[in-house]
Amino acid sequence: MTATPVQPTTAEQPGPGGEGAAPATRAAGPVIDTAWRPALSASVLLRRDRVRQTDLLVLPERVVVRAGSAAEVLRLCDGRRDVATLVAELAGRHPGAPVADEVPRFLTRLRDAGWLR
Repeated sequence: MTATPVQPTTAEQPGPGGEGAAPATRAAGPVIDTAWRPALSASVLLRRDRVRQTDLLVLPERVVVRAGSAAEVLRLCDGRRDVATLVAELAGRHPGAPVADEVPRFLTRLRDAGWLR
């Protein structure tokens, strides 16, 4: 098994904002609907490695070490919260952080990889 670190990317361009903005967020690639309720795919498990004191995504024939704030973001992907709620919750925990730009991009990358549904 190989271990691959995963973390949110730095925003390259500002996303849409302000009053009257559409309920979608600009992501790396397609625009995603902020009403999407991300959850781990059926074949993906989220585990805590007590020996290494780190969080792991366990995939078929692969383990991904989650680095930095990726762990916090993925813990919120329970299929009940939509992207807008995830962003709002993380923005409240991390005032001033560019979560509105970075979190949707990160989630889109994981969905494109098949790790989120």
